[in-house]
Amino acid sequence: MAKRDLFSSRTAAVLTMIGVSVGLGNVWRFPYMMGSHGGSAFLFIYLLFVVLFGIPAVMAEWALGRSTRSGPIGAFAVAFGKRWGSLVGIVLTTTVLIANSYYLVVVAMVVYSVWFSAVHGFDQNNLSAFASDGLGNGWLIAPLAIGLLGLGLAIAARGVRHGIQQVSRLFVPFFGLVVLYMIFHALTLPGAAARFADFLQPDFTALTATNVFAALGQAIFSLSLGGTFFVIYGSYLRANESIPSTAMLTALGDAGAALCAALFLVPAMLVFQLELDQGPGLVFETLPQLFIHMPGGRIVGTLFLLAFALMAFLSSLAALQVGVGGLTDLGRLKPPQVFLFVGAMEAVLILVTSFHQEWIGPMDLVFGSGMQCLGCLLACLAVGWGLGKAIMRDQWFGETRNWIHQAIIFWLRWIVPAGILAVLILASDPGRALLEVLGF
Repeated sequence: MAKRDLFSSRTAAVLTMIGVSVGLGNVWRFPYMMGSHGGSAFLFIYLLFVVLFGIPAVMAEWALGRSTRSGPIGAFAVAFGKRWGSLVGIVLTTTVLIANSYYLVVVAMVVYSVWFSAVHGFDQNNLSAFASDGLGNGWLIAPLAIGLLGLGLAIAARGVRHGIQQVSRLFVPFFGLVVLYMIFHALTLPGAAARFADFLQPDFTALTATNVFAALGQAIFSLSLGGTFFVIYGSYLRANESIPSTAMLTALGDAGAALCAALFLVPAMLVFQLELDQGPGLVFETLPQLFIHMPGGRIVGTLFLLAFALMAFLSSLAALQVGVGGLTDLGRLKPPQVFLFVGAMEAVLILVTSFHQEWIGPMDLVFGSGMQCLGCLLACLAVGWGLGKAIMRDQWFGETRNWIHQAIIFWLRWIVPAGILAVLILASDPGRALLEVLGF
């Protein structure tokens, strides 16, 4: 077996992992989830769930990947047995590739938005052309998405250390610097600080069970948990890398990115009286309106959308690595054949989705949110029950043993899967109907 490519340092690993996590879930989904599910009260519950559920789940997925030195297919085969484990891994890997096809279409739309903002700038007279002639034009978006696919495969072909790690080291700090500038710009708008301070007064009495489980689902979605991304990236962690501390750094970096995006978007949108609960239309409908009204909106908008596009591309790159790495680990195809297969599959799906963009929302409910929670649940079960407590201890804590470690292992084996299962059940139509009957 060829020697596995590993991250060169903890800094490289953390930046790469943050690059996986920070994307549409943070910049696109988090602000409108806040607006739709309780405002700042949702924010505090979300942060609590990142600590209680997100970090243990990240630890679990990394332990699964590092202990097996394999992607999802090989890792689940070890945990659940070759027959059923391989099937689970194949289903999750296929799910990620399907999700990545429409994700690349959305990333292409963000890239087009960068170009439009820089060249034309947003104004009330060109928004219609921006939407219909640009975003809605499959003949424009499809080639752009396929170009991003080709770039992603080229980077993945260079390996972890010389490809993925290198671009993550550039893109993640750039995103951080841009967002910090955005926050300063937003909070210096007239009345922004006062409006934001009012928004941050949480009303926990207004929270419903739906809001609470939405916060847990957002923690899972935002961190890109799902038994795939972090499993294969965990297989590239060095043997002496501390999984608990690296997981905390990654989760805090991801949550910090979501908070920074909110610190820019929320005050600015409050100042210009734009709605926060606009749902998926936030990026392509609400943000152009924001940049129209904001002083220096053309520069600010272009910078923000560029940083957003780069981070979203890193998430897509991780999805390609899941597919390429998983199929390579099977050993049935040679690397060139794997890249050709993944590229052809993604290109066909991109073409379909580009010309049927109305399918993206329903597909994301199944292949994104739903399967992501299911994959995370399976990964926690694979580590907690498939591999067993001994491997969990070795991967997480090494030779040391104390009651705190035992409590963490108990929490991962029992409480985290129960919480994720509750999200899956209550997010379904019968679950939502039950909550309505119970008055939640």
